[in-house]
Amino acid sequence: MDISKKRVWDAFAEYTSHYNISDEKIKLKVDHTYRVANLCERIAKSNGLSEEDVLLSWLTGMLHDVGRFEQIKNFGTFSDADSIDHAHYGIKVLFEDKKLADYIDIDVEAIEKYLEAKKMSDGDVVLKDKYEDIDIIYKAIWNHSAYRIEEGLDDRTVMFCDILRDADKIDILKVNHDIPMEEIYNVTTEQLKNEVVTEEVMKQFFEKHAVLRGSKKTSVDHIVGHAALVFELVYPDSLHIVEEQGYLKKLLEFESDNPVTNEQFKKLAKFMEEFID
Repeated sequence: MDISKKRVWDAFAEYTSHYNISDEKIKLKVDHTYRVANLCERIAKSNGLSEEDVLLSWLTGMLHDVGRFEQIKNFGTFSDADSIDHAHYGIKVLFEDKKLADYIDIDVEAIEKYLEAKKMSDGDVVLKDKYEDIDIIYKAIWNHSAYRIEEGLDDRTVMFCDILRDADKIDILKVNHDIPMEEIYNVTTEQLKNEVVTEEVMKQFFEKHAVLRGSKKTSVDHIVGHAALVFELVYPDSLHIVEEQGYLKKLLEFESDNPVTNEQFKKLAKFMEEFID
């Protein structure tokens, strides 16, 4: 499958031009997309992948959040729980609405045949034979924001899913540092500065895994949840990037007006520092 970066950039620019770029949330996701694509490329190279597979990883980064733009336009939030599953909506845009053909050299009929093959009882054989790279794009995007990757995927597909998931998690740390948390979490400064971290969220952080969405009750729970994504990183270079960027450390230096919360974050920061060391 031939991938032209210029074609992908042009198609993405055309798609996002239909949204209000003056909306900070829209701009945030446009910028996030380019950074995640570049991170995918770096992580793929660090794994010694071929030039073609490096480009395929980069492409999944460029396409992973196309569903965010309708989510923001229609619901004004990044919360899937309060709106739509943005990853699955991205699949609708790219495959059901055939927008994938704008980005790569594939015609609408081929996308339709791919979707038909997915419904067949022996679909996996057909997909592997004719549509392997297309199937990787589908599954990487579908799984990129899930708590866990779906079961039953082959090792090659899992690798591309992991690369995209690592890149996305890394850039979430930057977003949470650069963008006012009040805007990300839709809360007032007073609320943000006075809440405490939920006990269950603390527990899951110390268990070294991502925090379950349903466990987050306060805005500061979301800060801890984003920091906990680091426990899920798969590739060594991913952790190196986190250390290079320094956003994780700054995120865990959150200062509250509540002394209880400040003590919680001190414990969290110390635990994370020991984990990384």
